[in-house]
Amino acid sequence: MTETTFSLGGTAESTDMVLNIGPQHPSTHGVLRLRLVLDGEIVRHAEPVIGYMHRGAEKLFEARDYRQIVMLANRHDWLSAFSNELGVVMAVERMLGMEVPERAVWLRTLLAELNRVLNHLMFLGSYPLELGGITPVFHAFREREELQTVMEEVSGGRMHYMFNRVGGLKEDLPAGWAGRVRHAVADVRSRMDVYDKLVLGNEIFRGRTRGVGVLGADAVHAYGVSGPIARASGVDFDLRRDEPYLAYGELADTLKVVTRPDGDCLARFEVLLEQTHNSLDLADACLDRLAELPPGPVNQRLPKVLKAPEGHTYAWTENPLGINGYYLVSKGEKTPYRLKLRSASYNNIQALAVLLPGTLVADMVAILGSLFFVVGDIDK
Repeated sequence: MTETTFSLGGTAESTDMVLNIGPQHPSTHGVLRLRLVLDGEIVRHAEPVIGYMHRGAEKLFEARDYRQIVMLANRHDWLSAFSNELGVVMAVERMLGMEVPERAVWLRTLLAELNRVLNHLMFLGSYPLELGGITPVFHAFREREELQTVMEEVSGGRMHYMFNRVGGLKEDLPAGWAGRVRHAVADVRSRMDVYDKLVLGNEIFRGRTRGVGVLGADAVHAYGVSGPIARASGVDFDLRRDEPYLAYGELADTLKVVTRPDGDCLARFEVLLEQTHNSLDLADACLDRLAELPPGPVNQRLPKVLKAPEGHTYAWTENPLGINGYYLVSKGEKTPYRLKLRSASYNNIQALAVLLPGTLVADMVAILGSLFFVVGDIDK
């Protein structure tokens, strides 16, 4: 007879525990699942599990014509709807060799920067909320409401604007709209110091974010991380400056590419905040230029059935959350043969695999929230 003795004490202490965070919304500010392997309070392994919101948008692109696909592109990052539309119509316009009227170019630039501010304000308010500070989100929504009002007035939509069209924009501006935008931008700018005082000046916030979740430049390049997260790790790259599109080439004196060397949660928040300030400046510069332009069309006249010539092209834009890319393949029909979407959040979230191991469970939410992602943008 062989006698075996089981001891629970030592075994329990040395056994890793697998913990699922999400995919419930309260756990992961979106339908995302994190599979963590824990050694006590230390994360040893992290795997982001995605796909819970997958709608097959890329496949649906193939069943919609070039007017209808704008609606599909609009929705994957619901905080950056205007910018999402922009990449698609720019790709189609490039295939057609179409020139967009100058007024439409400047209006697109203005609306893209207002959309960037709306996106960033959401995260400037929600990130402190995830760390236990409820007040900033009320300020963020007050500022968002000012800008949402003028965006709704011009487009008719509060989140899904559907204002871009192949060849320009849906229609011209309402009377007096530019003045109301200038007033809204000035109002928002006058109250932006609340984030410096209330958030960045808070020692608890700084204690929870400084030196936490450091992402190195090597990991940024390895995972294709882009946008404010990459620039917070010292990667000085912004398509608006480095490969200008729309009117950004003429806004070089106003455009400021914000970077930080630290790569931690605090740096990512600081980049987002400073970039919001700069987007408000860019909006003012666009308004100044629009005031100088003579009246003119904001779109091109299109045929009843729009067909792109056979071929392929790639258009990319500096979306609020990073680089969005659209690879369009056409067989000469009225629908795309293939439209591959490269979304910013999809790449950015993969960095969790190197960011989380070695950190405390208590810091997991601080790191996760600092990646500023939209789950629909990950799952498409």
